[in-house]
Amino acid sequence: MRSLLFLLAGAVLAPVPMAAAQTAAADLPSPERRQALLFEAARAGRADLVPGLVRLGADPNARDARGFTPAILAAYNGQATALEALIAAGADPCLADSAQGNTAQMGVAFKGDDAIAARLLKAGCDVNVRNKAGQTALMMAALFGRASQVDLLLAAGADPALADASGRTAASVAAAQGNAVLAARLEKR
Repeated sequence: MRSLLFLLAGAVLAPVPMAAAQTAAADLPSPERRQALLFEAARAGRADLVPGLVRLGADPNARDARGFTPAILAAYNGQATALEALIAAGADPCLADSAQGNTAQMGVAFKGDDAIAARLLKAGCDVNVRNKAGQTALMMAALFGRASQVDLLLAAGADPALADASGRTAASVAAAQGNAVLAARLEKR
């Protein structure tokens, strides 16, 4: 089914001669469908579809039914090229989801994709932004033992002294997970 959707999207987004433009406009998917295709393109890594869908009116900063932006979906699913295409098309990689307030940076701290984590840091988002529970990307990286991401976040200015709504710091989160080495590194900061 997914490949059929992208085949349809590819046909819809193919260059259309001027004479056929009026006929082709009637054949376009609805605006809602174009937006849904952008979410799916982000999730599936179809960077080739992103520019055309945005040109046709799909919003690169919209949120899906679960509150996720296309950039969050691309980052969380390890789709670096789709993330790049979204950023080039105007997506704000710093936006948080509307449900929990998690950012793409927090999502990759969970998933562990260091290249995408570095790219998101390059975008200049606030490295100490908090979700609705007061957690930061550094706390999430510590929770899942992502030592290389902890290093990336610290180098970008993440504050290891920040505490979440329960009073936990990144070091105490790492310690609670049994990661004494990472906890000690964070304590030294």
